[in-house]
Amino acid sequence: MKDNKVISLIVVVVIYAIATILGIAIYNILNFSFWLNLLIADVASTTCVFLFSLLLKNASCYDPYWSIAPIVMVLYASIKEGLNGPRILAVVACCIWGIRLTYNWAYTFNGLNSQDWRYDMLKEKAGKLYPIINYLGIHMFPTLVVYMCMLPVIFMFKNEVQMNPLVVVFFILAILCPILQFVADTQMHSFKKQKTNTFIRIGVWKYSRHPNYLGEIMMWWNMAFLAISSLGGYWFLVIGAIINTLMFLFISIPMAENHQRERKPGFDEYKKETRMLIPLKKFR
Repeated sequence: MKDNKVISLIVVVVIYAIATILGIAIYNILNFSFWLNLLIADVASTTCVFLFSLLLKNASCYDPYWSIAPIVMVLYASIKEGLNGPRILAVVACCIWGIRLTYNWAYTFNGLNSQDWRYDMLKEKAGKLYPIINYLGIHMFPTLVVYMCMLPVIFMFKNEVQMNPLVVVFFILAILCPILQFVADTQMHSFKKQKTNTFIRIGVWKYSRHPNYLGEIMMWWNMAFLAISSLGGYWFLVIGAIINTLMFLFISIPMAENHQRERKPGFDEYKKETRMLIPLKKFR
């Protein structure tokens, strides 16, 4: 079963359907503030996926959660609270971003017989502590980051919002982020088919080591500013974008680059010639 990609995809879809139903049910029976209700429901859904990952012995069951959870949140909020101009733009931006990322996950998904190299590395390093690292680090930490990133958008559904030029500007900038990521993904997939051990130096990757991460970081800054512009304040809503940025700068990018350094000779020279995020020529 695990060797069959189609069957594995069906299994993952069923897992996420169960997790979604569970999360929505829990959200609806709770009587706390919507912030806490959403958090508890999010944690419950993540725990559901975690339990299935234990059953299947593959933490990569969690991988699509990052992109699926925001889509579920905005669509459910739309049904519960209704739509208007700013909310429609926020929903469209989140859905385009989520669909692009979910598609890229499905494209690179090799079936439940394969697990992300980062999880294998953590399992090797953590030893007996891996079950705790698996739940708190691989599953729960990203869920909390997604939760914080989505709060500005969800806040728009719980408060009065107004359409203005800045809302449109940040919507357009937000849409450009998954477009950048799609271009970066397409170029990377084409490069990998060459099966070369060199570094990708074409398109948006010519001067940037992580243009896809740039899109991910900027997406949530734009969504935060879109929400703040429509709400006329609430600057504390940028906290999610800040946490997300720090996660990429101090966890995701260093981990990816250390992995490349171990696998490919000449990484340090390549690093000197390229920028971490901004795809502009680096002058030394």
